[in-house]
Parts: sequence; structure tokens; C-alpha cells
Amino acid sequence: MPFTVLLVDDEPLVRAGLRAVLEAQPDIEVVGEAADGAAVIPLVNRLRPVVVAMDVRMPLMDGIEATRLVLRTVPDPPKILVVTTFENDEYVYEALRAGADGFLLKRARPAEIVHAVRLVAEGESLLFPAAVRQLAAEYGTNEARAALERAALTDREEEVLRLVARGLSNAEIAAGLTVGIETVKSHVSSILAKLGARDRTQAVIAAYESGFVAPS
Repeated sequence: MPFTVLLVDDEPLVRAGLRAVLEAQPDIEVVGEAADGAAVIPLVNRLRPVVVAMDVRMPLMDGIEATRLVLRTVPDPPKILVVTTFENDEYVYEALRAGADGFLLKRARPAEIVHAVRLVAEGESLLFPAAVRQLAAEYGTNEARAALERAALTDREEEVLRLVARGLSNAEIAAGLTVGIETVKSHVSSILAKLGARDRTQAVIAAYESGFVAPS
């Protein structure tokens, strides 16, 4: 079955460009389009896309609020891929904090766009660029530090979280630690549960905000 994608952007040319790139792939199908975040919920409920490629800045409802609504109201919600013009945009960081799963620049090359959709759909890697890591570190709080301490991660879980924060997939972490991939999946699941994180992106945000991992 192909990865199904919903495109949400107020610029028709951007949607057309993304559609052309994605539909050239045999394993990706664009199932719909929207020009504003306000139209996302009914389309998601009707089309059930695997990934929503969501522009951050839109006139009626921005991608941050649309992301919150999708995750709050849709059972088994899709993955959210934030699409934006500027990589150091605080809107992008807020969208990731709201629950978005990845990040893509509008100027990305076709191969990067396809790679981003596949990564987010599979959910075992991150799209979390250096500029956003820096923003996360700048937003650090004592509360975030205390929450990480309360999580009481084991030494191995801390090691895995550092590798996840670097953007490594489960397979890459398993190879680096010389353990089985199922062991890595178990560690990641435990990390998410202890941190109260919905997914890897939320766990990495917690790692940077708490100062546990520093932006390189």
C-alpha cells in the first residue's frame, strides 16, 4: 500500500510542486489538498492520510493550531510534516512542540522531499535540523530539566536518547550499539513512556529543552 499524503498550503504553486514530486513515486499517493489549516480536520477524517504536509504560516488557521486540532480530535491521527520557508522559524519549533513529527524546507530538492515523507511515515527517524535544535535549547526551562530527572532514565536509555536526538534510526542505533533492533525499539518505547512523550520528536525536544543534549 502506498503512503497517502494530504497537502496543506495556501500557495497553489507550492502544492502543485509537491504533488508533482510525490506522485512520481510508486509508493506515495497524494489524496487531497487544502489551502488553509481550517480545512484539515474534515479532510483528514474523510481521506485518512498517513502524512499531512502542513504549511506553518496560513491566513485563517496556521499550521500550529491545525496540528494541535488534528492530534487532539482525530483518532489514530496522521503524521504531521511541517513545511516552511525558513529553517530558523519559531513557528516551526512551536509546531514541533505541538506534536508535528518532522520538518521540511520548501526549497528542498525533490529527493529530500520524498525522503522526508517516507521518514515521517515510517516514524523511526527524525527531521530535526540544527537551527531547530538551537531554538529548543534556547527555550530550555527548569521545568524541563526537572521532568527529565523525574523520568529516571537508565544509563542505556540515556545513551539511546542521545542517539535518537542525533537523528539516528532504530537500525542505525542497533548497529552502533551492537544490539538487536527489537532491543532498541524496547528502549525507545520505555523512553517515550517515562518522558510522557507522544513520539521521538517530542522526546528529542525534551532532551534539548532540559539541556540533556546540547546543540552541536
